Amino acid sequence: MKSLAAAAMFIALTNTVHAGSLDDPIVEPVMAPVMIEEEAASSSAPSGALVITLATIAVFGAALAN
Repeated sequence: MKSLAAAAMFIALTNTVHAGSLDDPIVEPVMAPVMIEEEAASSSAPSGALVITLATIAVFGAALAN
């Protein structure tokens, strides 16, 4: 019975010793933030302001023609 108690005590002590051991901490390298510039994409489609202007001219032109 004493050997069983000694074995249980030994197992309990080894678990706590390994749980609190001092290993080298894992340090992740710190990288500087990277700034990415996005250029305004030029599209071949007409802009919204141009479409509205041309539609307004077409509507007034049609109204004046009648």
